[in-house]
Amino acid sequence: MCGRFVVANVGSELVGALRVDVENPDLPPPSFNISPMSTAAIVLDSAKTDPPTRRLEPARWGLVPGWAKDPKIGAKAFNARSEELEEKPMFRQALVKRRAVVPATGYYEWKRAGDTKTPHFIHPADGSPMFFAGLYEWWKDPAKADDAADRWLLSFTILTRDAIGPLGSIHDRMPLFLDADFADAWLDTETDNVGDLLDAAVDAAPDVARTLEDHVVSSAVGNVRNDSPDLIEPVADEG
Repeated sequence: MCGRFVVANVGSELVGALRVDVENPDLPPPSFNISPMSTAAIVLDSAKTDPPTRRLEPARWGLVPGWAKDPKIGAKAFNARSEELEEKPMFRQALVKRRAVVPATGYYEWKRAGDTKTPHFIHPADGSPMFFAGLYEWWKDPAKADDAADRWLLSFTILTRDAIGPLGSIHDRMPLFLDADFADAWLDTETDNVGDLLDAAVDAAPDVARTLEDHVVSSAVGNVRNDSPDLIEPVADEG
């Protein structure tokens, strides 16, 4: 977890509670089957302005650190275990300086029973947006000219923690959920004690998890080329 998620709305409809200052005009369209290495919208606070500017930006799912020689490394870093962030060079600096919120409508998880894996769609019971704790990085492509529009790659990862309650019966990991109020603290570029902030986020995530519900969906979601609202519709559990 988390390997697929859904963004059914874009812009202010998705992140109104986060009070975004600037929306990039090139945000990706709604998608019902976002997979690693594809583009999704993230929220970040840019410390280049005073006060920081809260931005909604398109980013590639799969973290590529600034020191990486090849952006393909992001394929292995679409999730990051919250308990390992402070130990791993891949995530350590981003945790301190580049935290993000990944807004979503819901996400998919596969429940295993023997040799069978059944996809479930997990989402807020009231239909409100959900927010995942994330990290982001900027990577500069050394092969491209300084003035190339695509020289800089913005990428992100979604943080995870041990799953609880009904979610734990589907998979042993779940995203590190944030509510809108805690998202402000997570994005704050002036936070001094990041370790305490991370601990608080991990401790608070179960409160959000308890507001979620799930249902079985079609196995068609397993094919990344499928992308339609039908993917999140309930189907009979054949397992």
